[in-house]
Amino acid sequence: METSSAWASCSSCKGDIDFDQLHYVCSVSTCNRKGTDFRFCSVECWDVHVPTMRHRDASAEAQRSPTREQWERENPPDDEGANDVAAENRPASAPLDLRDADLPRDILIVVSKLKAYVRARSGMNTSDSVMAVLSDRLRRLCDEGIRCAAADGRKTLMDRDFR
Repeated sequence: METSSAWASCSSCKGDIDFDQLHYVCSVSTCNRKGTDFRFCSVECWDVHVPTMRHRDASAEAQRSPTREQWERENPPDDEGANDVAAENRPASAPLDLRDADLPRDILIVVSKLKAYVRARSGMNTSDSVMAVLSDRLRRLCDEGIRCAAADGRKTLMDRDFR
């Protein structure tokens, strides 16, 4: 990212927020803690964030990102990639290991709820073997979401991770 003009990325649309550019932050203190650092390129992107975080009373506060010189002065490079904002915000943890060897193979679907839904929707019965297939698909979907959350440097799986 050293050759990029981006200082950070928008927490909603993932677009670039350049150095010395107007951007928005949430007025709620929990959104401004170290490690969360929600930043938004526009008020519209901030609006997307509000219902997700279930804020009751919040506003978008305009701020200007630092100039490249300010950023480099305050964040001297320790090694290659030290100015990478995404790398800085990423938690220092082991790489994700998503092997299936030690994972439980339980059914992840509430069988009675699914059968009731299918019957109400179509009048059809549902075979018990459907539950294993749906559970496997749900596991794959969750694995993709986990990778997305990890790429964003979060330890919480959120609805936006399921694209």
